[in-house]
Amino acid sequence: MESQARGGTRWKRFAVVMVPSIAATAAIGVAISQGALAASFAVSGQQFKVTTDQLKGDGFVQYGAIDVQKDGTRVPVAVSGFSSAEITNLCQSVVVPVPLFGDVSLKLSAGGGDKPVVAKNLYIDLDQLKADATFKNINIGVAAGSTSNPGMHPGDLADKGSFAQEAEKAVLTGVQQRAWATTAGTFKLSGLKMDVAKGKNECY
Repeated sequence: MESQARGGTRWKRFAVVMVPSIAATAAIGVAISQGALAASFAVSGQQFKVTTDQLKGDGFVQYGAIDVQKDGTRVPVAVSGFSSAEITNLCQSVVVPVPLFGDVSLKLSAGGGDKPVVAKNLYIDLDQLKADATFKNINIGVAAGSTSNPGMHPGDLADKGSFAQEAEKAVLTGVQQRAWATTAGTFKLSGLKMDVAKGKNECY
């Protein structure tokens, strides 16, 4: 593995010391949001899985933070942000346990063909990621509060002096991600499809 403070760097399946992931991809929301979403909200007690063939992002940042569930349970996450991103062949799935019925799976897909998903001011709270990644002009060990473009997400429970990393551009391929929450200023989903099925029907 090679390391450079500045300039182009390619690392395969690289893991940052502070968190078990280096970057993020997008998770589909049930609705498309125009404008900034609420900075803080209680996350559900369920994670969701996401896969994508490729994510191309401008303005990348990652830092550690805490998500809080409705019952007050605190969950450590890696928050990954992009100023803008294009995502190809996006899949999101979540399995919901239903009393007296069993598991029900909701699977969403979008961004196939030549029309990728497009997102602005995208932030993803995740705890697991597998991908190949290429960064341009990456800085590792930056104080979280000193990052910019896009910088920290307002309202996050995070120490501004803690370890963070940022890059001018990032490209992730073959992404498999497990996340708790996603927010975006704008999320454009081309060719959105939804499937609901009994049992477990996940993206991976």
